[in-house]
Amino acid sequence: MLNVATESAASRPVPPTETAEPAAVDTRYADYKIIRRNGAVVGFAPNKIAIAVTKAFIAVQGGQAAASARIRELVESITNQVTAALMRRTPNGGTFHIEDIQDQVELALMRSGEHEVARSYVLYREKRTQERAAQKAAGVPEVTLHVIEDGVKKPLDTARLAGLLADACAGLGDNVRAEPIMHTVLRDLYDGVPMAEVEKALVLAARSMIEQDPAYSQVTARLLLVSIRHEVLGETVTQAEMGARYAEYFPAYIKKGIAAELLDEKLAQFDLARLSAVLDADRDYQFGYLGLQTLYDRYFLHIEESRIELPQAFFMRVAMGLAINEVDREARAIEFYQVLSSFDFMSSTPTLFNAGTQHSQLSSCYLTTVTDDLDGIYQAIKENAMLQKYAGGLGNDWTPVRAMGARIKGTNGKSQGVVPFLKVVNDTAVAVNQGGKRKGAVCAYLETWHLDMEEFLELRKNTGDDRRRTHDMNTANWIP
Repeated sequence: MLNVATESAASRPVPPTETAEPAAVDTRYADYKIIRRNGAVVGFAPNKIAIAVTKAFIAVQGGQAAASARIRELVESITNQVTAALMRRTPNGGTFHIEDIQDQVELALMRSGEHEVARSYVLYREKRTQERAAQKAAGVPEVTLHVIEDGVKKPLDTARLAGLLADACAGLGDNVRAEPIMHTVLRDLYDGVPMAEVEKALVLAARSMIEQDPAYSQVTARLLLVSIRHEVLGETVTQAEMGARYAEYFPAYIKKGIAAELLDEKLAQFDLARLSAVLDADRDYQFGYLGLQTLYDRYFLHIEESRIELPQAFFMRVAMGLAINEVDREARAIEFYQVLSSFDFMSSTPTLFNAGTQHSQLSSCYLTTVTDDLDGIYQAIKENAMLQKYAGGLGNDWTPVRAMGARIKGTNGKSQGVVPFLKVVNDTAVAVNQGGKRKGAVCAYLETWHLDMEEFLELRKNTGDDRRRTHDMNTANWIP
């Protein structure tokens, strides 16, 4: 039984991490941090959640709850639910705000049917919120957050953040407001946060509001642009400044790409000043969030994971690659740029990946027929790998290859059919994943009369011998 002093201290539900009990270090959660309301960052300790949930039960059911085996099991279950929910959001480590954890505790209590405890927990949180608001109104000083920028620690410039948010929300209607985004960002930051993380926090806060109004997709894209420009240019640049900055940046980008052996040396022969003058920074604002994030993740050129391309430079690089052999190449490049950057026309993925680079493979698909001998089979697999390397999609006709049980003249043995070879093709598609930008795309074709057709139709099944399954490639029964 708890003594009187213990019961008195436990007479209210305490939200996670507000308790003062020491937490044992669990190395499984070493990459996870908690942001307190004052901006301090502490390690994530699930046992603190368990302590707070236990106190919530004691506050409602009295001191005997601490000795109840049922309550202990329930507390463990709720703690595991909360921890699992948080881990799903950021499986590779990250930071959580204290409010996020408390929200998950509320959900877990209600899902467990403990509505009275959940109600008490909610009321206690609301009471503490009002107390903090009263302290703020009484003039209790708030902790000043600092950021790390260019290796220097300095106070967070909230006016600068407000200006970025105002630019991002401009012209998108009265329902799009900067204040909720600002509130979420300031809540989630901690003292000493890198400036790059602040920019990511802006994007994440705006992204969370897309379900409220689709216009926030453009807000999120504009904030992502701020982050991309900072990464590429080394400083925060506003939309109003980008017109002039594009003209300065583009020739340097071409030289940098050639020096890194990413771009074709012939691009340096273009009139770069003429092309730079055409780049339209306003077209950066045409993107929605998903489109711009996809370009950033897969298409923009990078040097050791640091991007060197901005959106309009990306479109001009593709345009220059398409016009590289034209007579008046600058004029043709400008024409290509205008239709690409305005989204009136969009090239295929291999063209966007490779145009203007040292490997200008622009075709999307390649269709081949595999011959019925080992040299032909493995030559086809090699060609598949080389074409996939630069984002080509593949279709192979395997009909000429003999079926299982057919005689092999050279060894006087029997063939294993097409299925074992298709397994090799499948694994090659996984290994050679289109330059690391997306999964390989392969489809195997077989005509209906082929004796291996029944096994061929089972290649995509999730059951059976996995050595005779191809889960990562497509199959087609080809009827000429």
